[in-house]
Amino acid sequence: MLEMFSIKAYVPDDARATIDIFLRAIRETASKDYSPEQIAAWAKVDDAEVWAQYRASRPTWLAMNGPMPVGFTDLKPDGCLDMMFVDSDYQGKGIASLLLATVEKAARDQGLQRIFTEASLTARPFFERKGFVVLAAQQVQKLGQTLANFRMEKMLE
Repeated sequence: MLEMFSIKAYVPDDARATIDIFLRAIRETASKDYSPEQIAAWAKVDDAEVWAQYRASRPTWLAMNGPMPVGFTDLKPDGCLDMMFVDSDYQGKGIASLLLATVEKAARDQGLQRIFTEASLTARPFFERKGFVVLAAQQVQKLGQTLANFRMEKMLE
């Protein structure tokens, strides 16, 4: 059965779904690249209201499988793709590519010359396949744990 994915703009009622996708993506997908202690430190949402305000503060898009959210991404005004997460059950189905294409179109529409992100060990190969280059390897502190990630950018034509 061919699944048909679509993109929709985030609305406040989507906050819980984005939290669930975020937590599952880290706990189930990123767990192959990070230790259980690192996952526990990273996979935390302390305040759902703060999360919802953060999501609503910038353009955020959800990938939908029919009525069900299966991924999300966002774009800050400076061209930072701050978050992109896909539900662990939907990895490898083109959802991240669809989300990235949405971000790239929005960035071009805003006249941005580049987009950049801080990619996890898990996400780095995806971003490299999509034309991002590593600017720097980083060590990020979260709740006493050190997590490796990569500052990456892609120039837009």
